[in-house]
Amino acid sequence: MNELDGNAMAGSLREIFAVDVTAARFTCAGCGHADAVATLRLWGPAPGQVGRCPHCDDVVLRLVSAPGRVFLDLRGTVRLEVPVPVNP
Repeated sequence: MNELDGNAMAGSLREIFAVDVTAARFTCAGCGHADAVATLRLWGPAPGQVGRCPHCDDVVLRLVSAPGRVFLDLRGTVRLEVPVPVNP
């Protein structure tokens, strides 16, 4: 398996969210480190993608694609702060 960064999940996350979630900020449930999803250490691809905290290496999120659905497990994050466009 090759280690990538959280940006490698952009296409998969775009299937679920209407915004670029790699710009969202997570707070790790393990150590409290807060940073952009793009900074997660990513392992995968099969059977899914696992994003680990770059500070403590705990699992922050898991993403598994199946025919007709996507499973997103965020139990490793205390919070996911997603930036959304502001309409004037």
